[in-house]
Amino acid sequence: MTRANLIFAALLLVAVPLSLLAGRVWVDPDVTPNAMAILAELRLPRAVLAVVIGAGLGAAGAAMQGYLRNPLADPGLFGIAPGAALGAVIALYIGAASAWLLPLFALIGAGGAMALLALIAGRTSSPAHGIALFTLAGMMIASLAGALTSLAISLAPNAFAMSSIVTWLMGALTDRSWADVWLAAPLTMAGVVLLWLAGRSLDALTLGEEAARSLGVRPGRLMALLVLGTGLTVGSGVAVAGIIGFVGLIVPHLVRPLTDKRPSSLIVPSALAGALLVLVADVTCRLLPLVTELRLGIALSLIGAPFFLYLLLRMRRGLA
Repeated sequence: MTRANLIFAALLLVAVPLSLLAGRVWVDPDVTPNAMAILAELRLPRAVLAVVIGAGLGAAGAAMQGYLRNPLADPGLFGIAPGAALGAVIALYIGAASAWLLPLFALIGAGGAMALLALIAGRTSSPAHGIALFTLAGMMIASLAGALTSLAISLAPNAFAMSSIVTWLMGALTDRSWADVWLAAPLTMAGVVLLWLAGRSLDALTLGEEAARSLGVRPGRLMALLVLGTGLTVGSGVAVAGIIGFVGLIVPHLVRPLTDKRPSSLIVPSALAGALLVLVADVTCRLLPLVTELRLGIALSLIGAPFFLYLLLRMRRGLA
């Protein structure tokens, strides 16, 4: 294992047990009534889900930044997360928000966005054209999904449906169960593996288009790996937890100084760091002395938006 992998794996080994005990009410296995049931059925699936979702978002962010050669790239900007959110909103709108139907609709939404992105951006032989088409297509899909989501909210049949939609879109891990873990974990793991397989092609792409071609990079295969990998990681996270943003933007920047800067060496440590970030953020939401628990999506947005502004200002100074 590389140094970055060891660091974040060690931090996770410390953070996960602590997350099981921490909360508005701290759990002492020797004192708290029904402590084992609380840990096994409430705290542990929530912690595992935080690790799974964070790992997927972190890996997707590292892959997207490597492919687009843009440190401001984030997987949520390319339509897959908004597509998944639209699917879930439709489920809430029609009253099909059961334990399996809502995630199923969200995954269908992510799959539709993923297929549309591949259809628009996947038919080019030039990596440069592919990058431009990928970005523009993702922005178009995200805008369309966002507009349709807003339409569904405005046309909600009753106040309860509207409240459910808005609350779900904020993103949270509250009251999640092992069923959510069994849904998200296999899909996220498959997505991370696909992104990892794209790593060497991403390395070659940093040398330029012609050099990448001479090294055997096939743009169509690379695009397929990225679209499928991002769709599985982001779509499965949105399906069980709502929209949790900025993880894919923040994490690669924190991890990059600990690696050799190659995209392939950034994907696995970004997955580990993403898992750690979401887990710590979720525990912090539980610990804040508020009347109601702060939604995880809001907490990460409060962190991510200033971080994004910092990156913009740093890039501006670099161009001056």
